[in-house]
Amino acid sequence: MYLTTEKKQEIFAKHGKSAQDTGSAEGQIALFTFRINHLSAHLKGNHKDFNTEKSLVKLVGKRKRLLDYLKNKDIARYRAIIAELGLRK
Repeated sequence: MYLTTEKKQEIFAKHGKSAQDTGSAEGQIALFTFRINHLSAHLKGNHKDFNTEKSLVKLVGKRKRLLDYLKNKDIARYRAIIAELGLRK
């Protein structure tokens, strides 16, 4: 399995307030980004896997909505997470 409990805790500890704070917008965005990158790599080798493609589109939409929320709520946190994750190239 590509996403273990330890990996999730590491992501939330790095991008959220703590490893137990799984509800922060930054932590969720970082987790979605990790999953999006994994699914994108999978689709490069399995281009006919349409269920994974649908899941990827849903995840991108969720991440976009969270980023929009964060941009409207606190622009400094939004800019920090964008720079940290390397989004919006």
